Amino acid sequence: MEAQEAENLLQHLGIPVPYNARHSPRGIFCSRTLNLRSISAIGYDMDYTLMHYNVMAWEGRAYDYCMENLRNVGFPVDGLAFDPDLVIRGLVIDKEKGNLVKADRFGYIKRAMHGTRMLSTREVSEIYGRELVDLRKESKWEFLNTLFSVSEAVAYMQLVDRLDKGVIGPDLCPNEYRGLYKAVGKALFRAHVEGQLKSEIMSKPELFVEPDPELPLALLDQKEAGKRLLLITNSDYHYTDKMMQHSFNRYLPNDMSWRDLFEMVIVSARKPEFFQMAHPMYEVVTGEGLMRPCFKARPGGLYSGGSAQMIESSLNVHGDEILYVGDHIYTDVSQSKVHLRWRTALICRELEEEYNALIHSQEERATLIDLINKKEVLGDLFNQLRLALQRRTEGRPAQTLAATHMEDNELTESMQKLLVVMQRLDQKIGPMLDEDGELFNKRWGYLSRAGLWDKSHLMRQIEKYADIYTSRVSNFLHYTPFMYFRAQEQNLAHDSYTFDHLRREEN
Repeated sequence: MEAQEAENLLQHLGIPVPYNARHSPRGIFCSRTLNLRSISAIGYDMDYTLMHYNVMAWEGRAYDYCMENLRNVGFPVDGLAFDPDLVIRGLVIDKEKGNLVKADRFGYIKRAMHGTRMLSTREVSEIYGRELVDLRKESKWEFLNTLFSVSEAVAYMQLVDRLDKGVIGPDLCPNEYRGLYKAVGKALFRAHVEGQLKSEIMSKPELFVEPDPELPLALLDQKEAGKRLLLITNSDYHYTDKMMQHSFNRYLPNDMSWRDLFEMVIVSARKPEFFQMAHPMYEVVTGEGLMRPCFKARPGGLYSGGSAQMIESSLNVHGDEILYVGDHIYTDVSQSKVHLRWRTALICRELEEEYNALIHSQEERATLIDLINKKEVLGDLFNQLRLALQRRTEGRPAQTLAATHMEDNELTESMQKLLVVMQRLDQKIGPMLDEDGELFNKRWGYLSRAGLWDKSHLMRQIEKYADIYTSRVSNFLHYTPFMYFRAQEQNLAHDSYTFDHLRREEN
């Protein structure tokens, strides 16, 4: 009764109960139970975490600079344009074959594209029938961990087409597809290192950044609840200060600055090495970015470089007392988890679009599953009749009395009719399977799924390394800094009650 009264009071206050908040594109989803009351410090990445860029604008400009750098060294790039729908996060580049692939949680490849041409199911089977994606083979596979990977992948796949046409000579990429990937990566790296791209963004941040007024308030709640907030970014001081001012200061109360939110700020952190080893640390001592060496971080400081161990030591917090929030499954999430046992949260903005696409395709998916179930029943009957005929041929009774009494021609005719019906079902099921996920991306389907039933390789990585995941940091505002995130029960294949529950729902 008290629980019901509490739920009624939440509704009266206009606050969604926790399990309702999960059923939303702005929900926070839990892979491993996490109690925020036990978290003393929360660290944040900046790019695509504390601020979200307009992908078409940011990645489009990165693509332009990349192509210009390639043009300057002789690559034929005229006529190419940025196409953000060509790739999605979580795909894997095969640098040996010039392919882009989507794998399931076990590493089996379900879809593939060579250049900008999607390969047929048969082609995928012929090329990768015996091969699994193994991300440890870095010479072959490149995982698209983040939205920053989009411009690189688009440029590479488009140039694979031109390489196949013979318009890119061996002098430009001697190792063909692998050499081409290296050339594209080098051109994009130059765009970032030379600072042209970031200088343009700093001069007109409103063209590239999508502001989120709720985000600074979510961090303010956490700070006032006693959480020690950290900013740990690979971006340099000038860029960080400019972008954080633009994204935060106008939404904070009482003339607060973004610096007032954070107990410690680390720029030029050099992640993932930041989580793996110790680097020299420098204190940023002037607004112009002048630095001096230092050997111990202190609360309230602004630093460049250093290591995660220095943070733990200076704040006297360790391991699972720290939650780190970032958008990069490797650089941010897996490395802080594996090396330090920090708790982790992944930011994946595309979740909102995927969630809504799944909601809008519910009826189609239900129809498809119903057709598959019908075919399964027909297929089982066909196999039982086939077994009865097989046993009769060997002079043994069929598996049931009724089947034993059937004439040979009855068995054969029934099997032929079943084959016709199953073929008709296949004609309906096949196109529906191909179209599943088109509301999210016409080429690759859903981000989190590889086919109708299974999880994608990306989803497997998220579940393995991210304790919680959500679309944006401001979603914390819809919860509290004391929230207990409880992982949902994981159904197993042998959970019989699951089938019974589904059967009761159908009835």
